[in-house]
Amino acid sequence: RRGDRPDNPFSEDGSVDFGALEALVERVTAGGADYLVVLGTTAETPTLTADEKEAVVMVASIRKTDFTGIDAILTVTPYYNKPSQEGIYQHYKAVAAAAPCGVVLYNVPGRTGVNMKAETVLRLAHDCPNVVAVKEASGCLSQAAYILRDRPEGFAVVSGDDNLTLPMVALGGDGIISVAAQAFPEKFCRMAHLALDGRVKEAASLHLQMMEAVDSLFEEGNPTGIKAALSCLGVIGNYLRLPLVPASDRLVSKIDGLLKAYELR
Repeated sequence: RRGDRPDNPFSEDGSVDFGALEALVERVTAGGADYLVVLGTTAETPTLTADEKEAVVMVASIRKTDFTGIDAILTVTPYYNKPSQEGIYQHYKAVAAAAPCGVVLYNVPGRTGVNMKAETVLRLAHDCPNVVAVKEASGCLSQAAYILRDRPEGFAVVSGDDNLTLPMVALGGDGIISVAAQAFPEKFCRMAHLALDGRVKEAASLHLQMMEAVDSLFEEGNPTGIKAALSCLGVIGNYLRLPLVPASDRLVSKIDGLLKAYELR
């Protein structure tokens, strides 16, 4: 399945642009997204107030956070204090015990400073019935492969890296929580669904078309690149909250050129 982690559009005055957010949600769902992941990294969540977070959840067509209608929570590994693998395990075990719904592990060492090893993921998957999936964004296919080989039945493994979607699905993965699909939802969703259907050669053709454009979205960090792309497409304004700043003119020009060159508009 192919999910999307929507951006949070801002107005020029720094307030959340809820009208643009509604349009973005409609764009990605119409493009073929199977589910939404709200209030993630791409949404600049650390810069939002509690009231803004609640309003964003409402706009995303999900009820207030009493977890009614929510399938699972995506929870990142503990960061900054860099816990041991045992510490990560105990943390997630406590989260799972308290959670009123499914728990999706999120491994993104490039942001947290700590890698949750395959052994730890598998231990949690086997020991905690409501730990239902992992978003694997270590960038290491061999780590994902070990999880895929030894996971219990029903435990999902989804890519957290857009350009690793195809190889991870080819190994048996279950999809992607995507950034890039906000910019070109139909083509990206088509690629993911082809891969999940086992039509790898057709998926590879689309993957290669999008590859350079996808890479460009991360040159100056996320969500800087995707906001530049969505601005080029006229979907949202190119406004971010500090400490993030808009993409450089060079990158905006590059992204715009790639969107045109590969007919991703």
